[in-house]
Amino acid sequence: MTEVLLLAVGATLVSAGARRAGMPVPIALVVAGLAASFVPGVPDYHLDPELALLVFLPPLVYSDALESSYVNLRANARPIGLLSVGLVLFTTGVVGVVAHAVVPGMPWPVAFVLGAILAPTDAVAAVALARRLGLPRRIVTILVAESIVNDATGLTAFRLTVAVALGATTSILSGVGEFLLVSCGGVTIGLLLALPVRRLRGWLDDAVTENAVSLAVPFAAYAVAESLHASGVLAVLAAGLYLGHHSTGLSHEARLQEKATWRLTTCLLESVVFALIGLQLRPVLHALHTTDSAVLGRYAAAVFATVLVVRICWVFPATYLPRRLSARIRERDPSPPWQLPALISWAGMRGVVSLAAAFAVPAELPHRELLLFLTFSVVLGTLLLQGLTFPLVVRLIGPKESGEAHKDDLAEAVAQEAAADAGWARVEELVTVGGDAPPEHVLDRLRQLAEHRRATAWERVRAEVPAQPRETPTAVYRRLRREMLAAERRVFIQLCKQGRITHEVLRRVMHDLDLEESVLCRD
Repeated sequence: MTEVLLLAVGATLVSAGARRAGMPVPIALVVAGLAASFVPGVPDYHLDPELALLVFLPPLVYSDALESSYVNLRANARPIGLLSVGLVLFTTGVVGVVAHAVVPGMPWPVAFVLGAILAPTDAVAAVALARRLGLPRRIVTILVAESIVNDATGLTAFRLTVAVALGATTSILSGVGEFLLVSCGGVTIGLLLALPVRRLRGWLDDAVTENAVSLAVPFAAYAVAESLHASGVLAVLAAGLYLGHHSTGLSHEARLQEKATWRLTTCLLESVVFALIGLQLRPVLHALHTTDSAVLGRYAAAVFATVLVVRICWVFPATYLPRRLSARIRERDPSPPWQLPALISWAGMRGVVSLAAAFAVPAELPHRELLLFLTFSVVLGTLLLQGLTFPLVVRLIGPKESGEAHKDDLAEAVAQEAAADAGWARVEELVTVGGDAPPEHVLDRLRQLAEHRRATAWERVRAEVPAQPRETPTAVYRRLRREMLAAERRVFIQLCKQGRITHEVLRRVMHDLDLEESVLCRD
């Protein structure tokens, strides 16, 4: 228990320091874990595959699914499918062929097990950087969806290849059938679980209880699906997409709490996961009995290079070939510039799913220790090489301003104006129908709020025009109001220290001030 606590605290501190220094958090955590693995007295943190797949994977997948747009995923179904299914199977085959050719005596089934282990990507680092660097929304959507769905494809391929390597007889047709059954079963189970959860959360009248249910959903969906031999990852994905799509039916308090809860959970779990990756160096080296480091280096370099090249060789044809073959696809989705597939090609980092699968390889499988070493080498190599160079690649070839932010601001302004008009029309209707007219200053305040909401959205659009002043009236209002709130807080705190108000009163007024400031700090 002490070791787990130390790991969580250390990973959180490194994560906080990396964010403050502007460094990529996943890379900083991996490097810190590597350095800590050589420190005398640091315990061996052995990555339990069941723990990684049951504790880490479901909440991370669920959190991404809640924030994902079902509409965007459906609009990008073709590239997502080609990457998360086609590329995974292609990588499994090519890596298997290379491993069999490079490693003397490695049987074909074992080589394909290695390919299945290394096939799924973990795009956490790339997605975080893509969002921070302002890449087009479509790239972010594709990378997020790929990193979720290809986990299910890779783990299914891993199970099939391990079964074959242990002597089970199966055909390509039966393998495809099992893959479809596992995938469809996972999606079905996730949706069947999400339907009653949505009704339950709508029935509950307590935000804390609603979010307690939300925390239990990914673990329940994963456990039920896996117990029925379906894809737990796809079950979590389906449940998260469905519940996220219908989150507008929740209370405002539940939505705010859910967003904060999953941000905190994701931050903690991602910190621990990437720190654990770095800490696996010593256990991996202890498990490896071979002492010829030069030979091991050649094996690792060959597999690592194959993983990098395979993704590039797949992404470009998968991007442009369907458009060449189908005029309908060309009309609906014109060919993107070469920079977009280039960026997606360089976002193929591997992570905890590959490591967990490698540790889950049965002990009786030949070359198990070598598979573990090669997996760790590829995971570490992709995280460091691609993770460290991804910002540079984005700066060199990344697409320029695509206008997405301006389109969003314009759409929001139009929607805010329509909503403000509808809100004020409802007030006038209530005043007309009601018996006693509300005080005039109340109506003036409501009218000012409607005008403020409408003006704020349009000011954000006009602020992008160079001729406009740098600070809009709304920005001035927000800045000055935040200064007022800070002054008010100091007064309340001082009054509490003097005993003129109780701590209960202080907590209540501080809560109101915090809510107002959270609205002011939305941007």
